[in-house]
This record gives sequence, C-alpha cells and structure tokens, in this order.
Amino acid sequence: MIPVNEPLLDGNEERYLTECVRTGWISSEGPFIGKFEEGFAARVGRAHGIVVSNGSAALDVAVAALGLGPDDEVIVPTFTIISCAAAIVRAGARPVLVDCDRDTWNTNADRIAERITPRTKAIMIVHIYGLPVDMDPVFALAQRYGLKIIEDAAEMHGQTYYGCPCGSLGDISTFSFYPNKLVTTGEGGMVVTDDPTLAGRCRALRNLCFLPGRRFVHEELGWNFRLSNLQAAVGVAQLERLDEFVAKKRRIGALYQERLVGVRGLQLPIARTAYAENIYWVFGVVLDGSTRFDATEAMRRLAGRGIGTRPFFWPMHEQPVLRRMGLFEGEVHPNAERLARRGFYLPSGLALTEPQIDEVATAVRELMR
Repeated sequence: MIPVNEPLLDGNEERYLTECVRTGWISSEGPFIGKFEEGFAARVGRAHGIVVSNGSAALDVAVAALGLGPDDEVIVPTFTIISCAAAIVRAGARPVLVDCDRDTWNTNADRIAERITPRTKAIMIVHIYGLPVDMDPVFALAQRYGLKIIEDAAEMHGQTYYGCPCGSLGDISTFSFYPNKLVTTGEGGMVVTDDPTLAGRCRALRNLCFLPGRRFVHEELGWNFRLSNLQAAVGVAQLERLDEFVAKKRRIGALYQERLVGVRGLQLPIARTAYAENIYWVFGVVLDGSTRFDATEAMRRLAGRGIGTRPFFWPMHEQPVLRRMGLFEGEVHPNAERLARRGFYLPSGLALTEPQIDEVATAVRELMR
C-alpha cells in the first residue's frame, strides 16, 4: 500500500527525544517547549507563540482569547474541517458560512462581504490544501468594519502570501502539527500573535487559567491543552528542515502535475496565483461532471490498486451535528458541495518517492480512461 501520508523523521528527532529522556524533562515545562515556541513564531514573523495539544485546541483558544461569545457572528468557510465551526459554536457564537472558489478552493472577500452584519465580530480565514486566501481584500473588509481576523494556517507551514509568511496574516493565527503536516509533533498545535495581551490570554487558557501566584485558584475556566516536552523536541527537529520539506512538497506537486496534465475529466490544483506558489500540502484532484463515478468510488478503485487516498472536507452546512443544532437551514453552497462529492487527494507525504508517484499517476490515468 502506498500510504496517503508518511512523515520524515530522520533528522534530529531521535537525538532530541533521547535528551528529554536522559534529562527527565518529559512534561510540558521542559526546555524544548520554549525553543519550539520561539523558533516557530520567529519563522512565521510573529512575536509570540503558544504551543497547544492540537490544531483544534489552537482554534478554541484563539476564539476564546478574542472574547467571542453569544450574539457574536463569525464568518467562516463552509469548505473546511469541523474544528473551525466547532470552536465558534463552543464559544456560544454563531458561525456564518461562505462558499469557496471553484478553482482555488478558498473563500474570497466578495463572498465574505455579502455575509457581514452588525453582529459580525470576526472573520475566520482558512487556507485550503496549498494556496493561501487572497488576503489584501480581506484586510480591507476587516479594517472597514472593525473586524478581527482569525487565520487558520494549519496546512500552510512555510507558505507565503506576497512574500509574507502565512501565520502572520491575522490578529491571531493557528497551526496544526498533525503527522500529515509539513512540521509534525505527532499531535500538536500553536497559536501565534503579535499582541502581548492576546498571548497572555492564550497561555492562561491552555493551562486551566491558574491565577498568577495562586496555582489552584481560578477566576475562569480554561483547558489543559499543554504539549509535552517530548512532542516539542520533535517539533524543533522538524522545524530545522522546513525549507527542505517545502521544496520536497513542491517537487511532489510538480511531478504529479507533469504526469496528470491533460487527463480528461480531472481537475488538478492551480500551480500558482499572483500572490503565491502552491505548496501542495496535499495534491487534490476533482472529478468533473462528465465522470460517471464520484470521489468515493474513485477512492475505492484506487485502494484496490494499493493506493491510499483521502476525501475532501465535507461542508459545514451539511454536517448532521450542526444541522441538529438548527444551524444553516436551507443553505446551499454549490462549490463546496461539488468538491466534497467529487474531490479527493492522492498520496502526498514527505516520504513519498518518485517511483511511487509514477505508480499513483499511472493508476489515476487508467482510472480515468
């Protein structure tokens, strides 16, 4: 089986993990925590990094740190992972959905502008699969209406927008370090910001909101979203190779583009826009309407050839749990619905080899005949 993802862990990971065990620093108070926070924040051009247990936790902390709650609306793409909407709902605020673009798979400012109301307090931007959202028009909207920007850059390690690092584009931004990301800690996430007050709020919220000087006294509820020193040690080793990993991802994307260009009935990712070159976090493909089978059937057939795949995100307005809450009744977002049913991604992990890419591409071409 060619796995859909396999990380590269052949740098300093073992050395740093051994150091943790040898010194006894395995908890969330070990020295690799600070090294990872400072190093990653610096890499994305931020003053503060707050490492947490996963990317979903990072979104929960970011939403809470901004003080969003009942009667507040947060605009968010429907084509995203449920963690984005869940963080808003758990805070008591209301997610307001926007569709994505047919080609970039990201939302845009025009769609966002249509959903702004007097109750709108924030825009949650999610960069999808390899290209960032076109942010300049979003910045203009946020400034015009006095809105905060939450930037979900979970998939964008090393990506830039007009040369500015993704993760530096929101009032508060979040990352994930799941094993399929360019930098992994196994499980993990980070909140980054330039605002020292927000950073302090995030640090308190991830650590149960202990009062300063009174560890077991609490004026508000937080979470135990701490990361261990062991995980941070892996993150430090991974971060050392981020440039190498970005180059490898783009090489994987270029090889797939070369081998799949011109395949009838198959939409490939956009290689570049005016503001960014695709980082190919994953290499997604979309079946067009002329193809007689959907993504589920395509993935089933490829699995029979020993090729791992994953479906695209399922839209938020079609999530049963959110519909049962009375959200998004009657909403239709055709681009997201199409991508969910017709899109999937191919093996894209950093350990993928060129012969494996050849094998996958051959199978896809035969599938589409």
